[in-house]
Amino acid sequence: MDKEKRLKELVALLNEASKAYYQKDTEIMSNLEYDRLYDELVALEEETGITLANSPTVNVGYEVLSELPKQAHPSPMLSLDKTKEVETLKSWLGSHEGVLSWKLDGLTVVLTYENGELMNAVTRGNGEIGEVITNNAKTFENLPRRIPYKDRLIIRGEAVIKYSDFNKMNEEIADSEEKYKNPRNLCSGSVRQLNNEITAKRHVNFFAFSMVADVLNDTEIENIGFDNTVISRFDWLSKQGFDVVEHYTVDADTIADKVAFFAEKITNHDVPSDGLVLSYNDIAYGKSLGTTAKFPRDSIAFKWADELAETTLLEVEWSPSRTGLINPVAIFSPVELEGTTVSRASLHNVSILRALRLGLNDKITVYKANMIIPQVAENLTGSDNLVIPDKCPACEGDTTLKDENGVQVLFCTNPDCPAKQIKGFAHFVSRNAMNIDGMSEATLEKFIDKGIIRSLPDLFHLDRHKDMIVNMEGFGEKSYDNIIASVNTARTVPMAKFIYSLGIAGIGLANAKVIVAHFDADFDKIINAGVEELTAIDGIGEVLAQAFFDFFHSEEKLKLVNDLLLEITFEKEAEKGDQTLDGKVFVITGGVEHFANRDELKEYIEKLGGKVTGSVSAKTNYLINNDVTSNSSKNKKARELNIPILSEEDFIKLAKG
Repeated sequence: MDKEKRLKELVALLNEASKAYYQKDTEIMSNLEYDRLYDELVALEEETGITLANSPTVNVGYEVLSELPKQAHPSPMLSLDKTKEVETLKSWLGSHEGVLSWKLDGLTVVLTYENGELMNAVTRGNGEIGEVITNNAKTFENLPRRIPYKDRLIIRGEAVIKYSDFNKMNEEIADSEEKYKNPRNLCSGSVRQLNNEITAKRHVNFFAFSMVADVLNDTEIENIGFDNTVISRFDWLSKQGFDVVEHYTVDADTIADKVAFFAEKITNHDVPSDGLVLSYNDIAYGKSLGTTAKFPRDSIAFKWADELAETTLLEVEWSPSRTGLINPVAIFSPVELEGTTVSRASLHNVSILRALRLGLNDKITVYKANMIIPQVAENLTGSDNLVIPDKCPACEGDTTLKDENGVQVLFCTNPDCPAKQIKGFAHFVSRNAMNIDGMSEATLEKFIDKGIIRSLPDLFHLDRHKDMIVNMEGFGEKSYDNIIASVNTARTVPMAKFIYSLGIAGIGLANAKVIVAHFDADFDKIINAGVEELTAIDGIGEVLAQAFFDFFHSEEKLKLVNDLLLEITFEKEAEKGDQTLDGKVFVITGGVEHFANRDELKEYIEKLGGKVTGSVSAKTNYLINNDVTSNSSKNKKARELNIPILSEEDFIKLAKG
């Protein structure tokens, strides 16, 4: 092996991984893989005597990339040396008393208080210069804006988003591709926002873990009221109103039990953590030890020795996404890890897959990163016979390997790949379109990955893939039956909703209804309408008319429509009732009680000849809001324009004439 060449490769790969993690809030390799490569680099540097200027073993971090102001820290923020062995912690501690605490997985922030007021907040940045995020820090949910202590105080801590808050935010996002990846990435992006209103909505918490002792002399420490120990400072910070990291005093005899206590607790711990921190309780002693070029000697990090399980690689599933990226996923014989059964793990990219030298039926070890995310640790066989697919599993289009900053990734080259058209599928099945329940974007992506659906008509033939669907992860007989029932219900659909479901540029459901009404629900007339005829319809301008005309005069689109018409029938148009709301313009706001949702109320208004818009204007006739007396912006606007505000009961009376 060319050791110098390998050394350079490792420096480039580790720097790219750090850059992705700290600057772009993404991960291109697991922590275990990073640690393994880092240790290999350290050994090579010792063996060769060569240390490159940009080696991660001598550089703390990267320059921050942001429009936020920059600021130097009062003293450098170094990384911690680390170990995965409890015996190493015992040896490091020796006869001294230590303090063991969580190593939180968020974004490190330095806070400065003066005269009891929060004056400044700066991110860790590259350890010497960080980003000023003072306005954002003032929105942290548990951070005191004012404290009893009136002299200058500088503390360090971790900004985090709890798993419970993270999960709630993700539950509100229907688009699986848009869901946040993990709490750390979300926290990093939230803390560094230019608009602190966004930060405030992200439920960021702050946990203090140290004071910047260099700015305090012995007299100040005595006046503050604590001794020169880590524990006393934690206690004092708690009295000032700060939440501090959970911590305990330990010695060489008790540390193993306390590590086990934390290890058991992390499986259900709401605050993200990627390990523990052990510090000498005696601050003066720890400070006297000084630092290395990269690490302080008063503390050490403990990374979890992940529970490993040996299993057999059954297959590598290639999962395409809407960006064209095709991700490799390892499928292996189920094993128990950290109390749960796992059978699959992301391989991230082709570079990592090749580095593991994977082949079918290889014996591999797997673990859960931070006891949560399944990862492949090592390949014990190394047959290295996997073939990178030259065809996309979703569309059978050609694939290509791309080099992205030294990392090889696989892409689908077909612009019409259904995996890239996921938004179109999601729109087609949405409530205001075909309304196929149970067909979330996550489910659509799984069906596309498996080749179950490649075009919209395939949604009506899921029964051809029953065995595959029933045996897919997260599915079963009941899930399959529910989806099939929903698909069958969708076979009868209002014509306007079908037209809306096709995703014609600019054509919303309201426009579709107007068009259907204009042509008296004659579908042949609708699809053959000319631009001039369409522009004669109230509300349909030239741009919309042209888009509508172009869609139905595309040979490809027309074939799609005709294929879909073989699967569906149009719901008989309801007889027009008395047009008691003819020409009236309504705005709906707030919750509804007498209708299933606002869409149902909107349909009722339109059936009676009325029109619903999104904002209050001089053209609005009525605002419907059950909270008639509220001071919402729409209520205020309606009052300014002398527009009546109706409760649902008032509206129903009006509608009945």
